Amino acid sequence: MKTPDELIDDLLVLAFAEDVGDGDATTLSTIPADAMGRQRLIIKEEGILAGVEIARRVFDKLDPSLRMTIHINDGAHVKPGDIVFEVEGPVRSLLQTERVMLNIMQRMSGIATMTAKYQSRLDGLKTKVLDTRKTTPGMRILEKMAVKIGGGENHRIGLFDMILIKDNHNDFAGGIANSVARAKEWCKANGKDLKIEVEVRDTDEINQALAAGVDRIMLDNFTPERTAEAVSYIRERNKDVEIESSGGITLDTLRAYGEAGVDFISVGALTHSVKGLDMSFKAVK
Repeated sequence: MKTPDELIDDLLVLAFAEDVGDGDATTLSTIPADAMGRQRLIIKEEGILAGVEIARRVFDKLDPSLRMTIHINDGAHVKPGDIVFEVEGPVRSLLQTERVMLNIMQRMSGIATMTAKYQSRLDGLKTKVLDTRKTTPGMRILEKMAVKIGGGENHRIGLFDMILIKDNHNDFAGGIANSVARAKEWCKANGKDLKIEVEVRDTDEINQALAAGVDRIMLDNFTPERTAEAVSYIRERNKDVEIESSGGITLDTLRAYGEAGVDFISVGALTHSVKGLDMSFKAVK
């Protein structure tokens, strides 16, 4: 299995392949090969900055001779006019890295900003916001990094690092007891130490999950009122199992779910419908 660094490297290779192709016709035809210059990343919208370290990798990937000076780091609250970093080197390289870098940084900063907004609604509570697998194909590692930068937590990265048994699994396997038992047997047989989470829809399924000895229970599409009741019911029987809320939870309803006492709230909107943070990469004359 590839490491996160290898996945990021693959993404950058693909990004340059689809953008630059066999050559940036505009830049190659207008800029002399020996021209040197400097550009700076300027923020145009308030938010949380994310992707600076990935930007460094973008520049290094295309041209290791580019020199980057960072003024603001990932996780900072930025405002219009802030200068995040400056990059010096061959002008052709600066221009060819511009869009790849901006696409990544705008996307990551938008996700970090959205995550911070959601997490701030839970101030004073133990509840943490989680991301989901509803990510842009190929960019999952970067998008989940941005969630962490914004103050949220990552759920599983993919299908390989946690067992999440949903209703379809249970229906095909013949119920929660069968699903969890098989999951534990599979982990043991394959030398895996993975957390097991089960999605539940009612009290009967909660009882089945508790009896099966899962690590986390996901309350799927419960109202805040039903969630509070379920949390109380679960805690009377097991004080250690983690509890997660999921399903159609919005910024307006988030606080109510947190106050119901869950440990985690998963929100697909952190990554699947976020707006990029506005910024530009401008030449320094």
